Amino acid sequence: MSHSIGVAIESLVAILLVLTIAYCILLNRRLKRLKADEHSLKATIAELITATEIAERAIGGLKHAVRDVNEDLGSRLAAATELSAQLKKQLQEGDNIVRRLSRIASAARPSEPETPAPPPKVSDARAVAAAAQAFSERRRSNGLAA
Repeated sequence: MSHSIGVAIESLVAILLVLTIAYCILLNRRLKRLKADEHSLKATIAELITATEIAERAIGGLKHAVRDVNEDLGSRLAAATELSAQLKKQLQEGDNIVRRLSRIASAARPSEPETPAPPPKVSDARAVAAAAQAFSERRRSNGLAA
């Protein structure tokens, strides 16, 4: 009986060893798949890092471009403001000249019993300037540069 118990125990140990070997083979396959997944994951992470670095460089370039455009736009805006002030001053001076010329012309006319013409308004000079601008634009559009 002791012999049959020894054989049973050894058979049980052999079966457990076969099961252990089978389980080790299964674990080995899973570990190989895990290693393959790890390599592909590392490759994906490397690509992601590269893409992130490229994006950071692009963002830096965009920031530099925005700064340059902002500076250029600021200088152009300042120049436009200055030009606007100059044009306003020139329009006022033109209005003054038109008033003087109208006074000179009315003083040079013989006095008539009719009512004198009202002095020109400030907007008259602007209307004349707008008409001249429209005329020059028409000439340019027809190919006749003034």
